[in-house]
Amino acid sequence: MKEMEPFSEVAARVYSAEPQLKRKREQVLLGDVWEQPEMSYRDRILVTCTILATLGRIDEARAWMTRGVESGITLDELRGLVMQITFYAGWPAGLGAGRAALALLEGAQEHNAAPGTQT
Repeated sequence: MKEMEPFSEVAARVYSAEPQLKRKREQVLLGDVWEQPEMSYRDRILVTCTILATLGRIDEARAWMTRGVESGITLDELRGLVMQITFYAGWPAGLGAGRAALALLEGAQEHNAAPGTQT
């Protein structure tokens, strides 16, 4: 069985093959939508993660959750996000959100369980 490419690599290939889509992403989505003053970057990531997970876009949700943690979203906030999705979008969507967050959450558990680390 062929190993799947990471989402970002696949997306880069798609943008290379479809330059008009890349241009719309850069100019409209990133250059306008993500720059609107009504919401912070961090909050936009939370909303984006919620929508992607609810729609079952697990690879994309995982990529945005990682970006979110890098931008200051806490693991507890991701756990809360999973619970909100579970009860408002349904159990399967919540499990999908949990799958998207799993590597981040398990990584934190491994880090906290390592000898000599602080919790």
